[in-house]
Amino acid sequence: MDAEAWDERYGTAERVWSAEPNRWVVREAAGLAPGRALDLAAGEGRNALWLARRGWRVDAVDFSPVAVRRIADAAARHAQDLGAGGRGSVRAEVADVTRYPAEEAAYDLVLLSYLHLPAPEMAGVLGTACRAARPGGTLLLVGHDAANLAHGTGGPQDPGVLTDVGQVRAAWEPCAVLLVAEVARRPVGDAVALDTVVRAVRR
Repeated sequence: MDAEAWDERYGTAERVWSAEPNRWVVREAAGLAPGRALDLAAGEGRNALWLARRGWRVDAVDFSPVAVRRIADAAARHAQDLGAGGRGSVRAEVADVTRYPAEEAAYDLVLLSYLHLPAPEMAGVLGTACRAARPGGTLLLVGHDAANLAHGTGGPQDPGVLTDVGQVRAAWEPCAVLLVAEVARRPVGDAVALDTVVRAVRR
């Protein structure tokens, strides 16, 4: 889907996704000391806003202007909450993450949550993420795993855009140490979805 299609989808509902942060983002990032974060393909900003409430200064990037307006509006509504202690904030920007010129070695956390692209484009974004993390910074990817097609529920039905641990490992091991690399089971009603979850630390 292109930016126009996502704009149309976001325009059909007050919220497309839950306002709560992703469970794997919470699990993997809750123990990190707040700093600068880059949320690539931030959607409606649920993870960016959660990070900001914990004191992170977040750059949230998405190619949908409708989604970015939602992030900016939510950040403005909760500015007092986000700015507790003068730390937390969200800066939302419209940009295509496949061509985004991220500041290099600048972020304490770089997050990719349910970004699904063909393998060559995804490899490029994974490379951008690694370069954007500072030495010692955290890289975190959560996505619908390729195994979800046969053994899970929901998510994209095109196997060419699903994630897998091997794909992320190949992109990040040259520049980072992998701490978590798993296919995690996420309850969805009475069913289960399978997610790729990878957390790494930039060398």
